[in-house]
Amino acid sequence: MIVNISDAKTNLSKLIDMVYHGQEVIIAKNNLPIVDLVKHKPKGKRKLGLLKDKISIPEDFNNENEKVNEMFYGKDL
Repeated sequence: MIVNISDAKTNLSKLIDMVYHGQEVIIAKNNLPIVDLVKHKPKGKRKLGLLKDKISIPEDFNNENEKVNEMFYGKDL
């Protein structure tokens, strides 16, 4: 089913229900197909720990650097 934007605005709930039940809905502008209205497909769950043992963080990671502090705050600390 091809629907112009103005009709899609007024009938969005109905169109969403149609897509949910398997119908194809295409939204058009001036009768030119622009977008397909499709049912959302959730992505898979994120897997934590993919970089475990593949990166290392130096021990001094959180230590402040005087030169960087001077650039941000000036010498009058």
